[in-house]
Amino acid sequence: MKTLRHIGSLAFVLGLFTVVFAGIPWYVIVPDPNVPVVPWWLQIAVFCLLGGILVVLLTLALEQLRNKTSAEGPLPTEAESTVLLLNCPALPGRQITEILGLVQGHTVFAIWLGKDLSAIVRLILGGELTEYTEMMGRARAAATSRMITEAAEMGADAIINVRYMTTSVVGTAAELFAYGTAVKLGE
Repeated sequence: MKTLRHIGSLAFVLGLFTVVFAGIPWYVIVPDPNVPVVPWWLQIAVFCLLGGILVVLLTLALEQLRNKTSAEGPLPTEAESTVLLLNCPALPGRQITEILGLVQGHTVFAIWLGKDLSAIVRLILGGELTEYTEMMGRARAAATSRMITEAAEMGADAIINVRYMTTSVVGTAAELFAYGTAVKLGE
């Protein structure tokens, strides 16, 4: 599916550049009414441009359908449920016996255009932007799950000093980065 999407993206980019950098200048340079309306190479470029968009949209739609059939957010595994998360440097009543190192998890999430438009209307009318709240909640769960998985692979009992950081990537897409220190605990 990913390969098909890359092929569609490539067809779109090639078609776009051909139309913009060859097709538009061709129409400006050749004002002769006896020349065919649209030459074959420009027809192919437009077909690639539109077909590439269609292939990318279809593959993304299929991917979204596949993701919707899975759980709404990542579920903790057996290993993840045993790792404690703390945003403080120590666990009261327990001693840190070994510091295993930094663990991290990150993800980049975006919402589809329909939800984005709904959020813009809410922005004008006021109220909570639930579309973005849900998006960031799912991103936080995915990043946390990845961080916990990394800590469990190291044999950690807990992750201390857990922090979250968000950055805007492009448009309404946001990266969520979770990090902390994986440790082993004594009794």
